[in-house]
Amino acid sequence: MPRKLIIDVDPGIGDAVAVIAALCDPELDVVALTATAGCVPADVATRNLQTIVEQIDPDKRPRMGAAAESGAKPTADKAQAISEIAKLHGPSGLGDRQIEVADLHHRHDSAKLMTDLVRASPNECTLLTLGPLTNVEVACERCPDFLNLLGDLVCLGGSVAVGGDANAAAEFNMFYDPTAARNVLNSPATKTIVPLDVSNQVVMTFEEFNRLGLEPESAQQAFLHETLAYYLRSHHEHLGLEGIQLRELAALAFITHPRFFETQRMVIDVETRGELTRGMTVFDRRATEQWQTNIDVVIDVDVRGVLDYLTDMLKCV
Repeated sequence: MPRKLIIDVDPGIGDAVAVIAALCDPELDVVALTATAGCVPADVATRNLQTIVEQIDPDKRPRMGAAAESGAKPTADKAQAISEIAKLHGPSGLGDRQIEVADLHHRHDSAKLMTDLVRASPNECTLLTLGPLTNVEVACERCPDFLNLLGDLVCLGGSVAVGGDANAAAEFNMFYDPTAARNVLNSPATKTIVPLDVSNQVVMTFEEFNRLGLEPESAQQAFLHETLAYYLRSHHEHLGLEGIQLRELAALAFITHPRFFETQRMVIDVETRGELTRGMTVFDRRATEQWQTNIDVVIDVDVRGVLDYLTDMLKCV
C-alpha cells in the first residue's frame, strides 16, 4: 500500500522538483500539498503550488492547503535573506515564467488541512516539511496531539557543522521562523532532520541535467526543462556553481529510500534571539552529554542513488 504523504512547502524550483518526483512515485500517496511562506510570500507559495500540480496534471490530485498571510513586515535581515534566495528562484519563484492560475474554489488553510488529515488517519501520514515550520507550529497549537498523530515527521533544514545560507550560522528554513522551528524540533515526538551538511551534497550538474532527457514537446517536461535550466543558470551566476543543489529532493529521498542515508541520534535546539546567529541549529556534541537526545539527524547520503531516483521518477512525467 502506498505511503500517505503530506508535503509542506514554500515552492521555489528545488521544491517543485521534489513535489513532482513525489507525485510520480507509485510508492507514495500524496494526500496533500500545503503551502507556507518562506522563499516566496504566502500568496505566491499557494499559487506556485497550484501551478506545479496543474503543469504535471497527476492522475490523482492531492488536496491543497493555502498559506496564511502573516501581515507582518519582514525585518531587514529577513528581507535580505529572501532577496538572496529570490536570485536563485527567479521573479515568480519558478524561474521567469509568468504564473497564471485560477483561484482555488474552496480555500483550505494549510494548518487546518494538516490537522484534519492526521485526525482522520492517525499514525498513517508522514509529514515532509521543505520550508519553514510555521504551519506545523500552528497545527500543534490547534491540535496538541498533532505530532503524536503523525506516522513520521521529516524536516529539511538546519546545519550541524557547515554554517548557514541565510546568515553565517543559520539555514534559511530555521532562520525564517526560528520560534516555530524551536517549538517543533524540541517536541518529544519522533522526527528526523535533513541538514545542509547532507542536502548540499545532492548536486545536479549540467551533465546530469542532460541525462534526464527532458523533451520540450511535452508540456509537463517542458515545464521541468525550463525551470531546471533557469536554476542551473542562476546557481552559476550567483553562487559560481556548475550545478544545482537539490536539497528538497534529498529530504524526499530519505522517506522513499532510507537505505541511501545514514542517521545519528543527536540533541537539537534553535537560537531565536542571537544578533548574528538567529535561526542557528545548535547540536550538543560534547563528549559528556548535557542534554537528552531528541532528534535523528541525517549525516551521510548516497548522492548517486538520490539522483538516479529522480531520473526514474521523471520518466513518468
